[in-house]
Amino acid sequence: MLKKRYPYYLAGKAVAANTDLEVLDKYSGKRATRVAFADAATVRKAIVAAHKAAPAMAAMPHDARRDVLEHCVRRFQERFEELALALCIEAGKPIKDARGEVTRLIDTFRIAAGEATRLGGEILDLEISPRTRGYRGLVKRVPVGPCAFITPFNFPLNLVAHKVAPAIAAGCPFVLKPAPKTPIGALIIGEILAETDLPSGAFSVLVCSNEDASLLVEDERIKLLSFTGGLIGWDLKARAGKKKVTLELGGNAACIIDDDPGIDLDAVVDRLVFGAYYQSGQSCISVQRILAHANVYERLRKKLKAAVAKLKSGDPRDEKTFIGPMVDEAAAQRVESWIKAAKKGGAKVLVSGERIGNLLPAALLENVPRDADLYRKEAFGPVASLESFDDFEDAIARVNDSDFGLQAGVFTGRIAHAMRAWDGLEVGGVIVGDVPSFRVDNMPYGGVKDSGVGREGVRYAIEDMSEPRLLVIRS
Repeated sequence: MLKKRYPYYLAGKAVAANTDLEVLDKYSGKRATRVAFADAATVRKAIVAAHKAAPAMAAMPHDARRDVLEHCVRRFQERFEELALALCIEAGKPIKDARGEVTRLIDTFRIAAGEATRLGGEILDLEISPRTRGYRGLVKRVPVGPCAFITPFNFPLNLVAHKVAPAIAAGCPFVLKPAPKTPIGALIIGEILAETDLPSGAFSVLVCSNEDASLLVEDERIKLLSFTGGLIGWDLKARAGKKKVTLELGGNAACIIDDDPGIDLDAVVDRLVFGAYYQSGQSCISVQRILAHANVYERLRKKLKAAVAKLKSGDPRDEKTFIGPMVDEAAAQRVESWIKAAKKGGAKVLVSGERIGNLLPAALLENVPRDADLYRKEAFGPVASLESFDDFEDAIARVNDSDFGLQAGVFTGRIAHAMRAWDGLEVGGVIVGDVPSFRVDNMPYGGVKDSGVGREGVRYAIEDMSEPRLLVIRS
């Protein structure tokens, strides 16, 4: 069960503030718990503490950073079911999916523990002309300094992990602002970090308003801002000043099913269903657009329609539930309105169900107009659209006809088509043989165009959180 109340963490210390924020059980709509809510003065104190802690974090031996991360791994394992239940309640995530996210939390911290002692450098041969004979160069990576992290509601553990774990490995103090709708997981991570030997002030986990979080964006003592969320990220980047900024802003991911007699359509359908409707489609790389070759289209359409119609929605605590509630009723109403607008514009609804509050059953549409919100924007809900194509190059062009470019999936057995997709698709990652929703926590993850800038994935995040420092020696 959840605690009645959770403190925030200021400079590594638990603080039970006077102002509480209610966190709702996303399925029942009832209050699940309360969390301490920070104000602007507290955010400012956290920034000051992180700034003061920067030298100690940078000087922290790499094996000591590893030990902190390994402690977290052990404690996450011990509190596995508690973390999963918190996810199930605060995010409405089906319990099986919640356990999967806890597993990924553990994986990400374990990867970071390994990387903490592999922060290598480079030896440069500077003898490129008579002028530079006798000189050699050495490059090492040093932490950039205090970091600010802002995370969204949909992966309250794993998206926090992808910022916090690399920061510890890199030697950067940080201030984390989790989403107010789903803060519990982040606060449990803070509780576990407070058990470690991190330097005083090295971390803060503060639930606060967006207005008060502006300090994390604009304060010059913060050297890197990492934001995962909506398109407001571009506004934050414009306000961030001289600091480094990494953004992961979502997409409307597409998946191509090629004309290949060797493709197992049943297996493809299984993966499409997972990719499109996993955790109610509330994923940045949820399958939103499905493009199938005309030669396989009708068979795929029939199988996919039948599979989507069977998906069970309801109480996320039920082991058989596949689709739980969306984060709130407004989000469900928005997706529902986009479905209705697409239908009015000429799309055919193959599967749908009646919305009850924030519980929206799976929907599958066919031939959604390309100017519809459901095609152009990020749906972030349990809905996908299906269309056919005749030419592979045309399919690539349609995928690229988007303001976003995070990941794309391609089912093909043709190596030439796989390589053409890799060359031609304007995305951060191309997944061949699976849906764009596939992610492993050590791979580079991020997008182009409106999907953001920079890459996560532990080693790649560490690169962003560090910078090269050169030493030249004349012998």
